[in-house]
Amino acid sequence: MANQTPLYDEHVALGAKLVNFAGWEMPIHYGSQISEHKAVRESAGMFDVSHMRPVDIEGPQARDLLRRTLANDVAKIDEVGRAFYTCMLNTRGGVVDDLIVYHLGEHWYRIVVNAATTTKDMAWITSQARDFDATVTARDELAIIAVQGPQARELCQRILDDDLAAAAMELKPFRATVADDWVLGRTGYTGEDGFEIMLPADAAVETWRALHEAGVSPVGLGARDTLRLEAGLNLYGQDMDEDITPLESGLAWTVAFEPAEREFIGRDALTHIREYDETRKMVGLLLEGRGVMRHGAAVRAAGDEATEAGDAPGEVTSGSFAPTLSRSIALARVPADWSDQVEVELRGKWVPARIVSYPFVRHGEIHIDL
Repeated sequence: MANQTPLYDEHVALGAKLVNFAGWEMPIHYGSQISEHKAVRESAGMFDVSHMRPVDIEGPQARDLLRRTLANDVAKIDEVGRAFYTCMLNTRGGVVDDLIVYHLGEHWYRIVVNAATTTKDMAWITSQARDFDATVTARDELAIIAVQGPQARELCQRILDDDLAAAAMELKPFRATVADDWVLGRTGYTGEDGFEIMLPADAAVETWRALHEAGVSPVGLGARDTLRLEAGLNLYGQDMDEDITPLESGLAWTVAFEPAEREFIGRDALTHIREYDETRKMVGLLLEGRGVMRHGAAVRAAGDEATEAGDAPGEVTSGSFAPTLSRSIALARVPADWSDQVEVELRGKWVPARIVSYPFVRHGEIHIDL
C-alpha cells in the first residue's frame, strides 16, 4: 500500500484524482490541470509536497559536512536564515539528488530531498557524516505545503499568526524564518513568488483548510510539472540523475569551484569534464509544428535526414504542452555546439523545433519569442 500524507483525506474530499508517485498516493489534479496551472500563474495555488523529506544536519561540524557533501558552498549562506539550491553529487560528478539547503541556526542546516530519493539520500549523507561531528535526522513528523502565485504572500499573511506573518512578509527570496517547529521559506518550484511551509503534521489539515478558505486553490502534481517546466526548472530522474552531471543539466551555476581548496565530492570529475569533455549542454526547445514533445524523444540537427531516432545525438529530457504559451516546450540535452534549429521525433515523424533560452515563463511573464 502506498504511503499517505497527513492531507490525504483532504485530497479525497476535494475529489482529487490520486496516483502513485514514488510510493506515495498523491493528487495529480482536482478536476482540471489547466485551471490549476492558471491559478498559480494568475492568483495563488497550494501543493501538498509532504512526500518530500526535510532532513536536519546539526552539530559543530554540520557546516563542514555540507561543504564536503554539496556542490555549492554553504559558506555562501553563513548568515542564519539564508538558503540556496544545489546538488549532492557522487564521486563521478553525477547527481545523487538536487535540493534546497536552509541555514536555520548556528550549527543547524536543513535540506529538503526528493521523495523518490529519500532512502538513498539518507544512506549517502549518513555515510559521509561518520567523519564529522554532526547528526543527520530525517524529520518524518513534518508536512510541507507550498503556496505559489502572485497573491500567495498576501493570502498566506491572512492565515498565519501575527508574529510569523510579520516575519514572513520581511523575507527576501531564498530566505527563511523559524517559529517553534515551523519553518517558512520564500522559495518554490513554479517560477512564481510564494512560500514553502514546513510544519508539524498535526497542523497540516487546519492550515490547508485555512488557505483554501482564504482563496488559495489546491493544485496537483500535474500542474506542478508544467509550471516547473515553464520556469525551466529541472526534475530529478528526468533531467538529471546519477549518470548526468550538473554541467550537462544547465546547473553549472549551482557548483562552486571556488575556493579551490574546498574538496567537495565530485569536484575532480567535474573539473576533468570542464577541461576535456564538456560535449553536451541543456537547452530549451519550442516546437514549431503540431504535437507535444515528451521525455525521451529524439532530437537531431535540422536537415540531418540521414540520422534515425535511435542514433540521434540529442534527447528531450522533459517536455509538455505549456498552458501559458499554448505551445509545446521542452528541456533537451544536445551537443554543445548546437544552436537555432533542430528536429524532434514525434510518433515517427520529424517535427521542426527551435532552440531557445529558458526560463520560458517567470513571474507570469513570457520570456521567449513565440
